[in-house]
Amino acid sequence: MIDIRQLRAEPDEMKKALARKGVEAVELDRVLDLDARLRDLRSIRDGMRARVNAISKEVGLARRVNDEAMADALAKESRAFGDQERAIDAQTVDAESQLLDLLLRIPNVASPEAPDGASEADNVIVRVEGPDPAAYPAHQRVPHWDIGTQLKILDSERAAKISGSMFTMYRGLGATLARALCQFALDRNADAFEEIRPPTLVRTDTLVATGQLPKFADDAYHLERDDLWAIPTAEVPLTSIGRDEIFDEAELPTRLMAYSPCYRREAGSAGRDTRGLLRLHEFDKVEILAYTTPTQAPAMHAELLGRAEALLVELGLAYRLLDICTGDLGQSHARQFDLEVFAPGCDQWLEVSSVSWFSDYQARRAAIRYRPVGEKATAMVHTLNGSALAVPRVWAALVETNRRLDGSITIPEPLRPYMRGHEVIPLPGP
Repeated sequence: MIDIRQLRAEPDEMKKALARKGVEAVELDRVLDLDARLRDLRSIRDGMRARVNAISKEVGLARRVNDEAMADALAKESRAFGDQERAIDAQTVDAESQLLDLLLRIPNVASPEAPDGASEADNVIVRVEGPDPAAYPAHQRVPHWDIGTQLKILDSERAAKISGSMFTMYRGLGATLARALCQFALDRNADAFEEIRPPTLVRTDTLVATGQLPKFADDAYHLERDDLWAIPTAEVPLTSIGRDEIFDEAELPTRLMAYSPCYRREAGSAGRDTRGLLRLHEFDKVEILAYTTPTQAPAMHAELLGRAEALLVELGLAYRLLDICTGDLGQSHARQFDLEVFAPGCDQWLEVSSVSWFSDYQARRAAIRYRPVGEKATAMVHTLNGSALAVPRVWAALVETNRRLDGSITIPEPLRPYMRGHEVIPLPGP
């Protein structure tokens, strides 16, 4: 969440900064008004508590000198102050809850380097790598859902029978290819990142820590009986590994990676990019994430982006790099770059990786701190993460891009070690 102390000290500057993300000044005024009221209530409550404690000592002194009348009068006064203190405390707790709810809904401040814009239409295309989208021949212009059906490697019909719409099922070498992509992404980052296999069901405060809750509750799957949530990304549990902990500066940067299934309700997406693998309720992804100091963060952001981009280069996919504008930045994001691959059969650019820097926004929600060398005081870490490889859309772009004239699929060289000796996904036999 944003730093309330900074908002108090620099209200006009914070209003200007958050206006870039569409936050109206009146929202921040509500925060400031409630914060001022809360500080007044705490002062009154603490004063009453101090008075009750002082009176209690006076009661004890009066009883020691056998002045029961004085002791009874003081005790009566103490009870009255106690009743008032409890009433003020209830108001204080209510104000604290209201203020926290407001702060949890206010987005992070965008980085000054993030381009201004109102929506995804204003995202900046930094560069495009690979063939011209118009240059693909006809045999690569077949959508992956048709290819998958023809080669019997994708079975969305039976997946829908089992689980409903917007689920899929890979079969045969299609399933092997999906698994190969995950292992490929893990292996390429194992030189510097610790592999984690986190739980995929998490507590409410774990989702709050990364900014998914309370704002995006409608997009998440909630198991109400156990009050657990299915993770939308491994970013969620990886971020909370350090929750409520203090790192030594020498431990930073800390690099983590994880394969996990991801679950998203995709509320409001009905009828929009729901064919094939373009938008699913469940999918596999490899995530890379880091905790850093503020000064380490820019270099780490570049490193995460470079690693995600290198995988697409190795796989031979056409892709483009987008600098995400303020109007399209997520709740927790200060700066974000997206990688989109071109899928010639769909004739679309498909987002396959978001590489994001959250400054200290998530760390403040999760209380992840570090102790700078030579200092007693602690500071908030910065968190960053990226999708090293999200399976469905990369899978789709691969089978469309690598479709041969006879309808079979060439398996990219880097994936062959994970394909049990297969170099081609062939047409099914009679």
